[in-house]
Amino acid sequence: MSNSLKDTLERADKDGVKYILTISTEDKSFNKILDIVTKHKNVYGTYGIHPHEAKSHKNVKTLDIIKKTSLSDKIIGIGETGLDFYYNHSDKKDQINCFEEHICAAQENKMPLIVHTRSAEKETIEILNKNLRKRNFKILIHCFTGTREFAFKLLNLGAYISASGIITFKKSLELANTFKDLPNERILVETDAPYLAPVPLRGKPNEPSFIIHTVRFLSELKKLSFDEFSKITTQNFFKLFGELN
Repeated sequence: MSNSLKDTLERADKDGVKYILTISTEDKSFNKILDIVTKHKNVYGTYGIHPHEAKSHKNVKTLDIIKKTSLSDKIIGIGETGLDFYYNHSDKKDQINCFEEHICAAQENKMPLIVHTRSAEKETIEILNKNLRKRNFKILIHCFTGTREFAFKLLNLGAYISASGIITFKKSLELANTFKDLPNERILVETDAPYLAPVPLRGKPNEPSFIIHTVRFLSELKKLSFDEFSKITTQNFFKLFGELN
């Protein structure tokens, strides 16, 4: 284990972060995720292809995703998948096809689907809704930065919505107001490390221990104590991903 990873996990533990989920974005990084989750009791992982990488993963199909998630009991989710029509690093058609393969896998093995969506609110809702009508699956919208209308449409689909450090930024007032009105039982928190470090650490490489600043911001927004809101988001995580050993 590298000293940097060891130190990062120790800092997280010191700040009360007891469980960590490390997210897959491309196939070639998955072996590293498997290695980390095998070596560290409190770290869990996912398998998925980020929409930016869809163009180079056209051969990844539902059965491949199911096979990869079955390689360890500590792989507990599918994703990060979804649509990014802001950057369009992959063709829209390739992104949609890849997203739907992930949805089919989530329906089949009953794992939560971790969704990235940017500048694709209409298409994301349409695809999720269409597939939910065929067969149910659990949805987590990661690093939510969308509109209030989009958030409440997602709630109607049974989705959980995750806040990152972005919510602490001064320019994120509209986003903060949206989260203020979201039901507490549907909110999760995340770092999206190494990106999006929250205030007062903005600009630094993000890491799991920094999550306490996002939780503190949200707890104040919700007029709850830090401990109360921490318990709520932890319970929400277990409701979505199941109790962890």
